[in-house]
Amino acid sequence: MPRYRLTVEYDGSGYCGFQAQASLPTVQGTLERAILAFSGEAVRIAAAGRTDTGVHATAQTVHVDLARDWPGRTVMNAMNAHMIHEPVAVLDARKVSDDWHARFSATGRGYLYRILNRPAPPALDRKRVWHVKQPLDAEAMDRAAQALVGLHDFTTFRDVNCQSASPLKTLDVARVERVDEEVHLVFAARSFLHRQVRSMTGTLAQVGLGRWSVEAVAAALEARDRAACGPVAPAEGLYLDRVDYEAKA
Repeated sequence: MPRYRLTVEYDGSGYCGFQAQASLPTVQGTLERAILAFSGEAVRIAAAGRTDTGVHATAQTVHVDLARDWPGRTVMNAMNAHMIHEPVAVLDARKVSDDWHARFSATGRGYLYRILNRPAPPALDRKRVWHVKQPLDAEAMDRAAQALVGLHDFTTFRDVNCQSASPLKTLDVARVERVDEEVHLVFAARSFLHRQVRSMTGTLAQVGLGRWSVEAVAAALEARDRAACGPVAPAEGLYLDRVDYEAKA
């Protein structure tokens, strides 16, 4: 039974998250219906990560086992043909070994958070950026973000409903930079806690707005207390934009 690795992009604004839910629109449900439509197989796919309601992806990774040995390009084209009216697209499909897993074989994940920082609201990127009218100091945000890099107890930035066994995570990258009218926050780690990126982003935005000092972010992390977290950033600016694997995958 061939296993296929799919690279998927989607606009999450119209979905109730990635994970399949009965009677609710989800990215997983859309992908599985497309597979059923072209192959006749009712399957369950596995993903590198389960994005929340409203969160987007430019490089989500999933895998699926199919009974028939299809060429990868055929899988990609057939799925896209059955999702033509959905904001979901398969960018690549290829066969992988039977022991390769979209989630458990991943060695790292990367997220991008986009803040539109101008007085005027978005027209073309509505529901794809967080609009912040007041000027943000991206350099101060970047300095504050460095306190988050490394192995830490991220309880402060962990959602109360997080199901992870431990709040300990190693954040490999935390970078903030201005790109024209946008402020981009880039985070990379092997794995993340539930809403960790949005929690860190909202806190760093307080620094950018001048409401928190640069040092206050390190103090919030050290508190290991959810109450010490700043306001959580909305879902619409967040993108899963990278999943890393060993080269042989």
